[in-house]
Amino acid sequence: MKNVLEFLENSTAAFSEKTAVKDDVQSYSYQELSAKSRQIGSALCTKTPTRKPIAVLMEKSCETLAAFFGIAYAGCCYTLLNPSLPASRLQQIKEVLGAHIIITDADHREFAAEIAAAGDELLDIAALLETEEDAAALAAVRRDAVDTDPLYINFTSGSTGVPKGVIINHRSVLDFIPVFTKTFGIGSGDILANQAPFDFDVSVKDIYSAMSTGATLVIVPTRLFSSPTDLLDYLCENEATVMVWAVSALCLISTFHGLDYKVPSTVKKILFSGEVMPAKHLSQWMEKLPETTFVNLYGPTEITCNCTYHIVDREADNDILPIGKPFDNERVFLLDDNNHLVSECNQTGEICVAGTALSPGYFNAPEQTAKAFVQNPLNPYYPEIIYRTGDLGRYDENGNLFFSGRKDFQIKHMGHRIELEEIERAIHSVEGIRRCCCIFDERKSKLYGFYIGNYERRELFQLLKDMLPEFMIPGALRKVDELPLTKNGKIDRKALRERVIKK
Repeated sequence: MKNVLEFLENSTAAFSEKTAVKDDVQSYSYQELSAKSRQIGSALCTKTPTRKPIAVLMEKSCETLAAFFGIAYAGCCYTLLNPSLPASRLQQIKEVLGAHIIITDADHREFAAEIAAAGDELLDIAALLETEEDAAALAAVRRDAVDTDPLYINFTSGSTGVPKGVIINHRSVLDFIPVFTKTFGIGSGDILANQAPFDFDVSVKDIYSAMSTGATLVIVPTRLFSSPTDLLDYLCENEATVMVWAVSALCLISTFHGLDYKVPSTVKKILFSGEVMPAKHLSQWMEKLPETTFVNLYGPTEITCNCTYHIVDREADNDILPIGKPFDNERVFLLDDNNHLVSECNQTGEICVAGTALSPGYFNAPEQTAKAFVQNPLNPYYPEIIYRTGDLGRYDENGNLFFSGRKDFQIKHMGHRIELEEIERAIHSVEGIRRCCCIFDERKSKLYGFYIGNYERRELFQLLKDMLPEFMIPGALRKVDELPLTKNGKIDRKALRERVIKK
């Protein structure tokens, strides 16, 4: 295989009339999804050169998935512009992409026009779906394709104040997804309940696991995550068998004791990632689903979803779960501050990853790419690029790998990797703010923002809502008269953290 469209095409050949994807409004069979994707691809072929990014501004749906595959049929790569994000952030993302085409729908056309630049073309998904398929044009695009062509670009927080676009190519997905589905026994009989937004790489596992095996992808509407009972009703009604969810989403249900209302008993596999799973929440899920397999997944967007996994042992595991062992064809190892290999028990090192699943780097950001994607310092003999995650890890006496926090100012909050510096830049940009500092309490999974300025907390919160995604806004904003300083004149983050912990 050299193109992920072969996943869709092979499943269409084997399961033509079976439901490929379903949302709360409609469903597509594999044949319908394939046909609609080819129609969209035919329309796009005439509008853009291949290997260019195309933006999609829509809620996640069957049509959104068809747009993604249509973009792939046109030989281009896709980026979802999540409508829940502030317009200013979407404009930043679009500026990085340099994308001049935005696919949208009637519900979001005005918003798309708001973020569009002069000369951009807004394409209505309904009109694209009326295009006649041009088989010859699609075949010509495919003949020119190679497996290292970009498939999608997902954006993460950036320390410079500009979001970073992580490029993932077809080969990386083709390498990872078959290993992922084989490792956990995901097959054509499964129904995957998609929780993650389509701009979050957890959804990549849902989409391509389903398409590669002939399973059914059920898109869980975002609105249901504000009502655990309705969410559980939806899971049960759709007889979900696999949940690949962010930890925060699972905790939403257990926090409000949703499992006392209803248990999704058809679910046989729950795979979680994004942040540390609190033991008390995991125990609630395991108690209600005694026959279900639970898996702790680890890995940043830059390595195509995940690089390690740990299948939870109900008898042996304690409160702190290992992040596990590497997936097949991925090398995971620790380096100390002197770039020496770490192998001793309880010695901390930076988690580094090598293998085909690695991203080629960040889109339109060569300096940031050069910092994170580097030559393996253990190999002086030939070119071998590794990704330095910035995460710290350690081995226990049994050789199990554990996550040990970050080595810089990046955090993991609500399933997202966030640069504290980006939040601080946003707060500093508000006129009247003289100084600020952000602190993350991992124990409480709470983000604090300390600031000196003219605004009361509620005023500043409202201003930040127009600048940052909700998951990047500090849940606790504290106006202070001064910030503690180190002897070198820098903000004393340790003192602020101690202040937070004491409270």
